[in-house]
Amino acid sequence: MMRIGIFFGGQAREREISFAGGKTAMAHINKALFSPIPVFVDGLGNFILIKEELIFQESIRNFFPPAAYQTAPFSVYTESLTDLSDYDAMIASIGTKISPAEFSAHFDFAFIAMHGPGAEDGSIQGLLEWFNIPYSGPSLLGSSIGIDKIKQNDWLKKSVGLDKKYFVLQRADYEAFGRETLFEQVKKAIGIPFVAKAPHQGSSIGLAFVKEDSLEVFDQAIKKCLFIQEIYREHWITYTEDQQVEVLQKMVNLDEGIGFPVRFNHQVYAHPAELLSALREYFTHTVTKACIHSMHSEDAVLLEAFVNGNEFSCGVIQTPKGVSVALPPTEIVIDESVEVFDFNAKYKSKLTRKRIPMDASLQHLQEIQVQVKQAFDDLGFGVCTRIDGFLTSEGVVVLHDPNTIPGMSPSSLIFKQTAEIGLTVTDSITYFIRQSIRERMRNGKNYHAFRKLLEGLDQAIAEVLAEKVAQEPQVITIDPADLENSFEAAKQAAARLAALGNQAYQVVVPMELEEGEVEYVLHVAQLAKESGKEMMESMHQGVHPLIAHTRQAGSEITAFYTR
Repeated sequence: MMRIGIFFGGQAREREISFAGGKTAMAHINKALFSPIPVFVDGLGNFILIKEELIFQESIRNFFPPAAYQTAPFSVYTESLTDLSDYDAMIASIGTKISPAEFSAHFDFAFIAMHGPGAEDGSIQGLLEWFNIPYSGPSLLGSSIGIDKIKQNDWLKKSVGLDKKYFVLQRADYEAFGRETLFEQVKKAIGIPFVAKAPHQGSSIGLAFVKEDSLEVFDQAIKKCLFIQEIYREHWITYTEDQQVEVLQKMVNLDEGIGFPVRFNHQVYAHPAELLSALREYFTHTVTKACIHSMHSEDAVLLEAFVNGNEFSCGVIQTPKGVSVALPPTEIVIDESVEVFDFNAKYKSKLTRKRIPMDASLQHLQEIQVQVKQAFDDLGFGVCTRIDGFLTSEGVVVLHDPNTIPGMSPSSLIFKQTAEIGLTVTDSITYFIRQSIRERMRNGKNYHAFRKLLEGLDQAIAEVLAEKVAQEPQVITIDPADLENSFEAAKQAAARLAALGNQAYQVVVPMELEEGEVEYVLHVAQLAKESGKEMMESMHQGVHPLIAHTRQAGSEITAFYTR
């Protein structure tokens, strides 16, 4: 049985999203094919074989740093620890630290559930290649392109003729020249409104929207993308001690703050308690504001002209022979109250939903698939990449932000889209592993070792599928009289059986027809809906022509992993 090291955490701001992906992989990986081993990467870059039960905690900070090492009233990440003399003991309390040279003794393959710098830029991929460990996702080339939003625009222009106005504001220019001059240059180049992006972040972190001709709004947007926070004395002196603590705790939280360590008043502060003391002293003087910089910042900001259109996301995967297949474009339907589709809107808000396929003509949907497939091939991606974009009211496709390691919670877009061609979350994870090994064979290193690993996995997949075909499937029934509760219970039961790997099952819904009651067998895509109501609607709507076409294009993939 192949041992799979599931890498999660990391040093990037998206580490909590990575943690959610690690949970998904641990829970849904095919246990008949793989033995999953959780590998936690802490904020200092250590690799730790953690106790398995810890991966099901709500947050990384629930177990690391352990509570005994947290300094009340703050909850911090590893980078804020000021005394590391007992760090080895701290690691030992949650698991066993290993070095990259020891990877092969513990696992045969690295499943990368990490995101952002250090994880999606080729860093971890290069480390794994150096130690001869095959890993999931694109190669070093695809990863390095996938993390750089500025270079992506240049390459997309060459690939699909991307017609989008954008402006790169260098940090040195922002610090050297007047804001008024820079704002005028930006307005002349791309107009208003526009989107400001931190070019090397994922999960919509470091994202701001400038929709009015306001120098103050422009300046705030740039600071957000450079991870600079300003605190004004007139506000600070009105705060209670608890409110002051709350301000700094939000700065620690990576989903809403700039993160620690920070630089302030020519000093570096690792822990918020130290910064709190410094700020209290600082504001005893008649200063106007405190300007605090994250130590992990950006050298430039990407400014893109606002595109008026419907936003979509479209994954691309590969057949066993490496032919790319575009999945159904998915529309992100956002409530009007959401001004910016940032981290919180994407992961914490209930004001967004997914429509598959997006609301567009068949011709436009197919054009989106053509372009994302072209970009996937031209930019050197592989295995799986999610490419976002807009379809304008004139029918123009505008691509942006390829994501080489898509988010991997069970409800993530990529799993919604692979479900449309018949793959469960478990099947999709098996695909990621199998196809990644095939892609690693293309790099000219360890070809025969990887080929042997692939052949062994293919044989194991075939044997497990044959075992399932010989079984009478276990039936999971959804009760229409208690639709939502029964639907959710059926999803969970199906997920557990899928993860076993060798158990045949089907999910059915009793339906009354003229000829009597029949049991309607759900397609994987119907079971992947957000609610029982959506599932029932899909049963009566039939299969969209774009979905039918995509299923045909991906039939070789589906047949390889399912029966």
